[in-house]
Amino acid sequence: MLDKPVGHVFSSDDVPPLSPRQRMHLILLGVDSVPAATQFYEALGWKKSPAGNEGFVKFDMGGYAICLISRNDFAQDALFDSAAGSGFSGVGLIYLAQTADEVPRILAKAVEAGGTLVKPATRTHWGIAGYFKDPDGHLFEVDYEEAWVFDAEHRLVVDQVNV
Repeated sequence: MLDKPVGHVFSSDDVPPLSPRQRMHLILLGVDSVPAATQFYEALGWKKSPAGNEGFVKFDMGGYAICLISRNDFAQDALFDSAAGSGFSGVGLIYLAQTADEVPRILAKAVEAGGTLVKPATRTHWGIAGYFKDPDGHLFEVDYEEAWVFDAEHRLVVDQVNV
């Protein structure tokens, strides 16, 4: 799947659904200013992970992370028309799949269970990702990237990345 070009969309119609493990890896907050939000959380005493970057700041929460990203970039990635007035809350929960082929399968399971597909599994610059909403409209991303590092129990090792 990773040999496909960025933007390639994978159908979940032809794959058997797969239930994700009962674990969340990232809480994504869309913010107006990543530097200002970072400064706020650091003033609370939180330590920024060295594994992030200027546009994607991570705070280790012990096996998962709270991540800051531009609200507009987040809305665009999740296929909302804009960050304002489109029903976009600016908050998303992210499940990190262990393999690329899990992404469309987990999205299919979410739809089968009553969720709504927001963005099908799509080749990104970093891996494969897609979005669904639960029946109450909460946004979830299912993502696979080779950069993520996990422990033996599939908990995120926030301060490490594979290069």
